[in-house]
Amino acid sequence: MNHFQKAIANKEFLITAEVTPPKGGNPQRMLEVAELLKNRVHAVNITDGSRAVLRMSSIAACYLLLQRGIEPICQVTGRDRNAIALQADLMGAYALGIRNILALTGDPLKAGDHPKSKAVFELESVRLLQLIEQLNKGFDINNKPLTDGNLDLFAGAAVDPQSNSWSGLQRRFEAKLLAGAKFFQSQLITDFDKLDLFMNQVAIGCDRPILAGIFLLKSAKNALFINKNVPGVNIPETIIKRLEKAEKPLEEGIKIAAEQIKLAKNICQGVHLMAVKKEDLIPEILDLAQIKAISNS
Repeated sequence: MNHFQKAIANKEFLITAEVTPPKGGNPQRMLEVAELLKNRVHAVNITDGSRAVLRMSSIAACYLLLQRGIEPICQVTGRDRNAIALQADLMGAYALGIRNILALTGDPLKAGDHPKSKAVFELESVRLLQLIEQLNKGFDINNKPLTDGNLDLFAGAAVDPQSNSWSGLQRRFEAKLLAGAKFFQSQLITDFDKLDLFMNQVAIGCDRPILAGIFLLKSAKNALFINKNVPGVNIPETIIKRLEKAEKPLEEGIKIAAEQIKLAKNICQGVHLMAVKKEDLIPEILDLAQIKAISNS
């Protein structure tokens, strides 16, 4: 059992953080940032072409983290690979020692830096979860045996408690549960009343940890950019005004993130921290939120 699974089994308040792999062959900054998080989070998420922007392979980046004793969660999307490639990558990830997978559909190509590339989307997130379950049982997508051994991957999924379609949210959440999701990481949360409603109406009794997405806002301009460019996100005017009035907006953003962690702690089983290009500030946010260092032993 890995540290992340162990923490889930022990019903600990879970802390994960997102780190972007490099755009190029030098992983130095990624590794330095991940080292800072080593005893502060249960696992580090490595993104897989987030926002359809080219980055190093999430599997390769996760392996580099493993070599340094840092537990990764490897994000895998269905956007860029067909079923053959997805199965090959999942088998390769397992052989390299990667166990935690976050199964995602993937952002649309038009949002990224290769808008003329061809999307695949043969499998979206639910079918990707089903595929992982199949591989774990020792069979490929065509129900043929894996002659060289089954996998044992610990798969999770994304969830958006702030979705405008409550019925759609419930349907997708239940489908992911049935497909074998063992944990859920949410999109950026700003409405904690909606998160509370989700926990008490949709996720109640599911016995799977839900981690609330906490995003470090660097300025009012940053918040407005996210509202404009990230689907489904609506950062409230009160937060934007607070950032506008602050003498030091980044410090105010750190305070807001710490406050949100405290709110989440009373509602769900963990938080997933996103601090794009400022991941080194995550320990400061956790200190302010009175979250102690983690013993991964």
